[in-house]
Amino acid sequence: MSIHDRYRLSVVINAKGTYTPLGVSRSSDGVAAVAQALPEFFDMDELGDRASEAIAQVTGAQAGAVVHCTAAGITLAAAATMTGGDPRRTAALPDATEMHNRVVLPACHVIDYGHSNLQGIRLAGAQVDLAGDEDGCTIDDLEAELDGPDVACLMLVSSRLTRGEPIDLVAAIRAAHRRGVPAIIDGAAQFPRIADLLATGADLVLVSGQKYLGSPTAGLAAGSWSLVQALRAQEKGIGRVMKPTKEAIVGVLAALEEWQAFDRVKWEADELAKVDAFVDAASRIPGITAVAVQDPTGLQVSRVRLTVPDAKRVATELEAGTPPIYVMIDRMAEDELMLELVPLDADEIATVLARLWAVLT
Repeated sequence: MSIHDRYRLSVVINAKGTYTPLGVSRSSDGVAAVAQALPEFFDMDELGDRASEAIAQVTGAQAGAVVHCTAAGITLAAAATMTGGDPRRTAALPDATEMHNRVVLPACHVIDYGHSNLQGIRLAGAQVDLAGDEDGCTIDDLEAELDGPDVACLMLVSSRLTRGEPIDLVAAIRAAHRRGVPAIIDGAAQFPRIADLLATGADLVLVSGQKYLGSPTAGLAAGSWSLVQALRAQEKGIGRVMKPTKEAIVGVLAALEEWQAFDRVKWEADELAKVDAFVDAASRIPGITAVAVQDPTGLQVSRVRLTVPDAKRVATELEAGTPPIYVMIDRMAEDELMLELVPLDADEIATVLARLWAVLT
């Protein structure tokens, strides 16, 4: 009996990408085998140390940590920069009295991933100061905010969800470092690019384990030894409610092992071929214009953009069918739908195409 049948759950087709409300991603059989950790006991500090070593080895960072999820990582990273891992300060949060507690964030990097990253930062007791506006942020805008008092850190986001012109991450981080301010990058869906993000000079990079790495739900933090230790110290403070489970950490270790043995060149070629074949098939459906679109951040993932008449109706009917099919609707007002095919097998792709034919013809 499948897990869907056992608990009377709907089977869905996820063409929306690594989307948390749909369960994010599929883990391999090897990663799923970490259920063997459930009946075992561990020294959790030792397990955290092994995870730190593995993350450092894979990413090139000095150290790493596993947290409950990337959203938790944002809160804990802000807390780490405010407390430096000092036990007294760690115990005091979210009361940040007498601490540097201002987090500078470009206004165009305010995003919502189920809740706003503004709220994620403020949960640590920090004050968020926005630089620029939602249409863009210049280095001058950042420097003006970084010159203010009590700055704890600069927070940046690498995501397709940011707005305005892309910010030069290297220049932004150098501006922070000239003032002795640490810089953090939230790259939740950017695990395949984590080495590139660290190469910007960031002191800490946050990514999701359950997105393209395919681990159980977990966030990964990679960066400088001192900042990672300060982040881990939050488990004796506000991080207690965001701690990773033993199965999550073991799952991250298993997923990192698979990643190192992974043929990424072949995977990228196979995924691009999948997208190209879908574009060719979808283009034959009357009323559809289909093109392949590269991820705007440089992530090696191509997606399918469909221009269709009345995109809202199409998306609604896809979700209302059996099985429900979920697609990206960020540009629905422009009659565009986006599909990510990475999670889908051949049968699911055939189902999506058949439903598009039915909805549009």
